Amino acid sequence: MNIGALSKATGVNIETIRYYERIGLLPEPDRTAAGYRQYGPEHLRRLSFIRNGRNLGFNIEAIRALLRLAEHPENPCQDADHMASEHLAEVERKIEELGRLRDALREMTNCCADTVAECRIIDALAS
Repeated sequence: MNIGALSKATGVNIETIRYYERIGLLPEPDRTAAGYRQYGPEHLRRLSFIRNGRNLGFNIEAIRALLRLAEHPENPCQDADHMASEHLAEVERKIEELGRLRDALREMTNCCADTVAECRIIDALAS
């Protein structure tokens, strides 16, 4: 399949596919005599893996490490489990931080004064 078909099949932007090739996450495909990229089923599987990992919030280096692990299906999965556990802890930390941010914004809103000079939002941001 060509890059457009791969993009459509995976939901990954064409420029992103080219970027993944440049950084080595996606192997370079064979090319036709005219120089067009030709992707196979392995590219589709690998790009879907990358997209799913990115959708879960894994960064590029974590995906690179997970891809290395996936290349050895006979090995135990404790490294993958460890990576997922660390990522989960980071996601939970961010959720807590967002909760504090939400609470601060709730406290600031719905307190409109008559003028900006008396506005708690402007005052909170200025201090």
